[in-house]
Amino acid sequence: MKLKLIAMAVLMAGTSIGTMARADAPQPKAIVENYATIAYATYSDALNAAKDLSKAVDALLANPTDETLKAARAAWTKARVPYQQTEGFRFGNKLVDQWEGKVNSWPLDEGLIDYVDAKSYGEASDSNPLYRANIIANKKIRVGKKQIDASKITKKVLESLHEAGGVEANVATGYHAIEFLLWGQDLNGTNAGAGARAASDYSLQNCTNGNCDRRRDYLKAATDLLVDDLSDMTKLWDAKGKARQDVLKKDANSGLATILTGIGSLSYGELAGERMKLGLILHDPEEEHDCFSDNTHNSHYNDQIGMVSIYQGKYTRPDGQVVQGAGFADYAKAKAPEEAAKLEAAMANATAKLRAIKDRADSGKEAYDQMIAEGNAEGNKVVQEGVDALVAQARAVEALVKKLGLTIKMEGSKSLDDPKSVGKS
Repeated sequence: MKLKLIAMAVLMAGTSIGTMARADAPQPKAIVENYATIAYATYSDALNAAKDLSKAVDALLANPTDETLKAARAAWTKARVPYQQTEGFRFGNKLVDQWEGKVNSWPLDEGLIDYVDAKSYGEASDSNPLYRANIIANKKIRVGKKQIDASKITKKVLESLHEAGGVEANVATGYHAIEFLLWGQDLNGTNAGAGARAASDYSLQNCTNGNCDRRRDYLKAATDLLVDDLSDMTKLWDAKGKARQDVLKKDANSGLATILTGIGSLSYGELAGERMKLGLILHDPEEEHDCFSDNTHNSHYNDQIGMVSIYQGKYTRPDGQVVQGAGFADYAKAKAPEEAAKLEAAMANATAKLRAIKDRADSGKEAYDQMIAEGNAEGNKVVQEGVDALVAQARAVEALVKKLGLTIKMEGSKSLDDPKSVGKS
């Protein structure tokens, strides 16, 4: 009897040890729940930053000066930080994909919105009938056979003109429309300098470039609409939100696949490809994400910070508060340690390479559009190293996916998959 009890104790101890080993890997459900919680926190921060931007815009419109314009620009730049960190939630979540274009579409044909420099911008585009529509100057806009009443510029009017005629470059709403309104065109090409719109473009007493009343209405409507759109997305991730419920109701493998789909697709097709490699191939300053403000280096870097946060299950908010829970990284270390180590290393390298781009711009050495300029071998190399690191990160994601037996569909990019075809009609 005593021997049996000892044997049973040993068996139980062995079972306990085995259970503890398995418990080192967090449960997929807990990982997905924390993923949704981090989504809610990040979108909430983006919403709060947009509200701060709205206040800064109100101050600009109340008293258009160089100081209030500078403050509004600073608020816009600050608002980009948490938003860019949400982009890893794209691609795997249908509701985010359907919504994202309203707030972050680019590049845009800015002649749709306001006056432009005809010499650099041109008079017309074969692919866009609204290339020079200038909503601010015109109270009626024809889109195909339909005429839109823009006598009063409202949120509804802007929504009706966003991607009008099925042309993606007709960006009437979101961060980049607001960016253009705050900075104006960057007419420096690949030379130093960003857009230089004057505060007097918003003055009712000393108006420059005409239609200041309508420009004011446009900026106010676009900013209010950004707050509305971010409020909608934040609600979709709250305790009862549909985006949260959609991902939580997936089976374990599908939930985990959703997380890696976002990281892999943003790493490869979107950031490495469309936002970085394309600009390097064309050496075109228009092919930078935040092209009016020269803020692209920050946007790229914060995309990467967001991907790392999502993978680790740990997000640091602007106020320093940390939102943390079960992370995919811990699950991967337990289930696929070799692949997990390679992905961790790839993420660290990609973060360092994008940090090098950010530091180069922040130091004043040169802006991102200068880095991608033709003939700038040193700058091109720094950006190419960022591209290569992001591609390696995506490949490490694919290796982890394979080891874990998951299935994802990663976004591609002609710039990476078929670079010789880029720029050819």
